[in-house]
Amino acid sequence: LLVAKGLVETLESKFELPEGEKLNVIASFDGDSLVGTTYQHPLYDRKSEVIAGGDYITTESGTGLVHTAPGHGQEDYLTGLKYGLELLSPVDDVGKFTTEAGSSTVVGDDFVGMSVLGEGNTAVIEALAQAGALIRAEDYGHKYPYDWRTKKPTIFRATAQWFASVEGFRDDALEAVETVKWIPEVGKNRIRSFVESRGDWCISRQRSWGVPIPVFYDKETGGTKTLLDEHTLDHIQSIIAEHGSDAWWKMDVVDLLPEMYKDQADKWTKGTDTMDVWFDSGSSWAGVVQERAEKEMGLSFPADVYLEGSDQHRGWFQSSLLTSVAANKGKAPYKAVLTHGFVLDEKGFKMSKSLGNVVNPLQVIEGGNNKKIEPAYGADVLRLWVASVDYAGDVRVGANIIKQTFESYRKLRNTARYLIGNLADFDPSKDAVAYDDLPSMDKWMLGTMSKVLNEVDDALSNYQFGRATNEILRFATADLSNFYLDVAKDRLYISAVDDARRRSCQTVIHALLEGFAKSIAPILPHMAEDIWQNLPYKSEEDDSSVFEGGLSEKLMSYPEIDADKWDLVRNVRTDVNQVLEAARKDKLVGASLDAAAYIYTSDDKIKAVLSELDGDESLISPSVKTNGVDELRTAFMISQVHIVDSEDAITEACDSKYSGKGELSGCMIGVKKAEGTKCGRCWFYDKQVGEHGTKYGPDLCQRCGEAIFSWEESSGNKFSAPAVEEAAPVA
Repeated sequence: LLVAKGLVETLESKFELPEGEKLNVIASFDGDSLVGTTYQHPLYDRKSEVIAGGDYITTESGTGLVHTAPGHGQEDYLTGLKYGLELLSPVDDVGKFTTEAGSSTVVGDDFVGMSVLGEGNTAVIEALAQAGALIRAEDYGHKYPYDWRTKKPTIFRATAQWFASVEGFRDDALEAVETVKWIPEVGKNRIRSFVESRGDWCISRQRSWGVPIPVFYDKETGGTKTLLDEHTLDHIQSIIAEHGSDAWWKMDVVDLLPEMYKDQADKWTKGTDTMDVWFDSGSSWAGVVQERAEKEMGLSFPADVYLEGSDQHRGWFQSSLLTSVAANKGKAPYKAVLTHGFVLDEKGFKMSKSLGNVVNPLQVIEGGNNKKIEPAYGADVLRLWVASVDYAGDVRVGANIIKQTFESYRKLRNTARYLIGNLADFDPSKDAVAYDDLPSMDKWMLGTMSKVLNEVDDALSNYQFGRATNEILRFATADLSNFYLDVAKDRLYISAVDDARRRSCQTVIHALLEGFAKSIAPILPHMAEDIWQNLPYKSEEDDSSVFEGGLSEKLMSYPEIDADKWDLVRNVRTDVNQVLEAARKDKLVGASLDAAAYIYTSDDKIKAVLSELDGDESLISPSVKTNGVDELRTAFMISQVHIVDSEDAITEACDSKYSGKGELSGCMIGVKKAEGTKCGRCWFYDKQVGEHGTKYGPDLCQRCGEAIFSWEESSGNKFSAPAVEEAAPVA
């Protein structure tokens, strides 16, 4: 018995020798000394050579000697090539022994027709025992490949295949890789590594469906001689163009052969191999893009972009590259390649019907049976989720994530409603204020909008949808809702209809609305078109749809104006609101207009900016010290703002509980209850409320009185002051 030295003790226990008996070691020698010797096959009349295997042979089980079958496994096949072993594969297409497994010296042809993984296994073991060549048989656990679809074990077979050599154009393919834009950039490294290490491409498959490989095999030689030339290819191409690829399977050989070979039809049989599907999909550029480009059907070659999952660098992206480079003198079939990850459930698990965690896109759009539990969010919400995630890696989705996305969608929609609602009486052709006449805040807003539109346009052009979406949401929330549109309420609702401060604000809102609609159109097409169809004025470009005309050069070219100044104002505003919060908790003030702010800074530059924006002591129209827009009072939405010369001035005016140093601006800030009386119309506190006549009521500031007077003059109507309730007598 010949065994590995390290397995002697293991085999002694497995052989269940009588107590006290052990295997007698007759001699020991290196395994290399056996290489080249031969042994008699136990079941067939043939001798086989002993060879040295690879790392796949271990001493974990068995005897240290293994059977090598070059026709049934990659490792064995490579070992067989190394030693020149005969390639024997006695298994047919359905997994049964062929006649090559017959002529056994023990059982004759009994193996022929048996299932290899079924009764064939048992029959071989029985034959070994019958021949006296089996000492022991046992079951043991080991790894074995199973088919992922049928969940059944697979059988490896070495069969004749068709190959395409990549060696002749590998360098051209690598050069073509450099001409392509890879998104993300790491894709270039992946595709290069696959092309560099690519061996010969096996392009044939043994399947019952697919595009046939149009080769004829010689019957007499058993297929070693083939017929495949330009004449047969041209003829079969014309047949498939007319009848489809099934013609190969349905038509007789004589009909498939060109005229010059028809008299040899009895000599040939048609092949049954099909083309590798990667070759099919990899050459799709020819039929989808190149052919249409040549016929001037509206497409161009190469394609603008190929889009697929990150696993396709070894698949479709590579097969497309190789076929195009080979056929088109080194030209890649695409200008850009974008790869994405895969969609997982909210917990990060792969979606599976068996797990019941599949998110149905149609259900997100249309809702489930119970709309309260599974509401219909519409296509835009689903698109917004897609655009907001980082598709470069795997992404998660589920009910909670879609719900969060819906909140972002609502934020954008409400912003659009606000913009539309405040343009009801605005005619751009008549009411728009010239750019040079706009206040600094409005010019800053237009410059900020242009910067955002260019950022979004650049992001979308580079397929960075998450960056574009985040910028739109940030702009709508931070720049518009939290500042500009909040400040704009005083101008839009309190000023006279044709007041310059109101019309200038509407001029900006008009630009914001069109820029907003155009920027969200690629991501939220239904919302964007809804906005466009409900514009309260006729668009300057007279576009019937938001998708016509694109982003106008005018909207994208406003310069950045006073950005540092308004960044400072916003920082001080945030710091003032932080201090105000403490006053609100103690019910010193309610709304921000109930308060007065005291601000001190030792920084001369900051003080100069704040002093420039310090308005009149009282609310008057027209303003004297400012233009009524670039003013701290309205920018902070606070009734009174005092720029003081020392921290002591703040300490004297405000309780220490309601003062502190701003984290963003570095200014010392204090708040207190505003002085004066609350205006019944604008809700600002002012010391002169009611001191400019009582024609429109006793609780109005001068500014609001002027606004009402202007309305009466322009409309011809008369304002009826609401009755003031008298205080009930105190008993």
